[in-house]
Amino acid sequence: MRSTLLSRRDLDFLLYEWLDVEPLTERERFAEHSRETFDAALELSEQLATKYFAPHNKLNDANEPTFDGERVTIIPEVSKALAAFADAGLPSAAMDYELGGAQLPATVAQASYAWFQAANPGTAGYPFLTVANANLLVAHGSPEHIARFVRPMLAGRYFGTMCLSEPQAGSSLADIVTRAEPQDDGTYRLFGTKMWISGGDHELGENIVHLVLAKIPGGPAGTKGISLFVVPRFLVGADGVIGERNDVALAGLNHKMGFRGTVNTVLNFGEGRWTPGGAAGAIGYLVGEPHRGLTYMFHMMNEARIGVGLVATALGYTGYLESLDYARTRPQGRSKLPADSSAPQRPIIEHADVRRMLLAQKTYAEGALALVLYCARLVDEQHTAATEDDRRATTLLLDILTPIAKSWPSQWCLEANSLAIQVLGGYGYTREYNVEQHYRDNRLNPIHEGTHGIQGLDLLGRKVTQHGGASLLALDGRVRATIAAARAAGGEAAELAADLVSAWQRLVEVTASMFATGDLEAALANSSVYLETFGHTVLAWIWLQQFLATADRSGDFYDGKRHAARFFFRFELPKTAPALDLLARMDRTTLQMQDAWF
Repeated sequence: MRSTLLSRRDLDFLLYEWLDVEPLTERERFAEHSRETFDAALELSEQLATKYFAPHNKLNDANEPTFDGERVTIIPEVSKALAAFADAGLPSAAMDYELGGAQLPATVAQASYAWFQAANPGTAGYPFLTVANANLLVAHGSPEHIARFVRPMLAGRYFGTMCLSEPQAGSSLADIVTRAEPQDDGTYRLFGTKMWISGGDHELGENIVHLVLAKIPGGPAGTKGISLFVVPRFLVGADGVIGERNDVALAGLNHKMGFRGTVNTVLNFGEGRWTPGGAAGAIGYLVGEPHRGLTYMFHMMNEARIGVGLVATALGYTGYLESLDYARTRPQGRSKLPADSSAPQRPIIEHADVRRMLLAQKTYAEGALALVLYCARLVDEQHTAATEDDRRATTLLLDILTPIAKSWPSQWCLEANSLAIQVLGGYGYTREYNVEQHYRDNRLNPIHEGTHGIQGLDLLGRKVTQHGGASLLALDGRVRATIAAARAAGGEAAELAADLVSAWQRLVEVTASMFATGDLEAALANSSVYLETFGHTVLAWIWLQQFLATADRSGDFYDGKRHAARFFFRFELPKTAPALDLLARMDRTTLQMQDAWF
């Protein structure tokens, strides 16, 4: 029976026929691997996700974590699923051998993780936050941090969080007020409140390792004065033995419309409920150098942003497959011509408008999955490219694609979930079916890890201009290479390439013209429109690459891929034209709107 979580056939196509991950095994880092080990990881992930994660997804949603003033209670199925995930070694799937990892390519690891996000994003949130936390400490922490905190996290004994936002600051990290007082022994005492902390308090493991942004008194103002600290829930001795409770207190839970299975918290640091060592404040350990905390945290944030794109994709994909399955089995209506009320009803997939909605979902979900895995392939290039120049070019490309990988799936796979509800009709918005939950879960992703608007400002205000436009130039080279290959292929591929040339050249020209005016305020006022336009153009490029990868291949799967590409170019890419017209005009409508006029 075909899974309604993800399509294994599509994953195989993306990994082996498009992204060509098998030759990675010729590189030293992945030399111990083969197609067989990659397939084994994918098969294991599908099995575990199906057996341990999917069955309690709706139960997780209906029975969100509770707090009685002392303890957080989570349904027992979550702990069982996380134990199975850890026992399989999946937290360290892409980690170095020396850390006990399997050293899988990031591309394969992300494809494997997608199964869990599709099956149960609430439960999957705990280990994937932990993995991102561990990756940051491996990159920027000390050997002591790795020994005390990273190894237990990778073993599934500890869990990890990221603590950035505060009630009064929200996304404006320059305005955080959590402070870290230096101590004579080299530690710090932290005081402050952090908001929206996923996985911030629970009893799922032995410890919780918080990565906390705070300011050391006397440091520079704004973001330049932010430092990063490891603040464990329980203190850990040099011998790895867990000691007394740190002064990190749960102030309350946030109750969300989706992702209900991931406990979301308000945490107080140094409120005095516990005083380790008899002194006030939560004990924290500085990561790296003082005042460079935001730079370090971006290691986790950028990973988390692509992770948000992955979970948004997974939710869009499973909603698509469930609505497809429903459309194939739900009889309703008859052939319009000739009208014959005695004729048998036909499955709703035979109605043109239902096919339109399914095609749109297919292009959004499969396009988003291709985009996220392409970014993961760039991570593998960062780690293993032959030259420093190649690694630098890959980093530039990943920089400019990260806001797209976060925001495009969050916007358009949410739209896929909306269409899935529409396909099911009245059943779609009932809790007896899964698609309404997928929509609620996915609605958080345009906000998670930097809102849609923040990603637009990042793309237009920083990424397209950084290093003299080097990131945009790197992407331009990749897009033009695909266009050249499509032209060489001729036929329909060349026709699609012509459409992409027109859209891409116009996007580059408009980008240059927006900055040429010198009116940065007007340019940034429409940065979300720019993000969406840029994203749709990038996805057209992704779909053209997939179209080329189907060349000389026959069968329903490949025919479906080619038709999805046609749909995207005919129905979606044309949406960029009026948006580019607006951007080129440097429209000031939103800036001119007055508060009183609302």
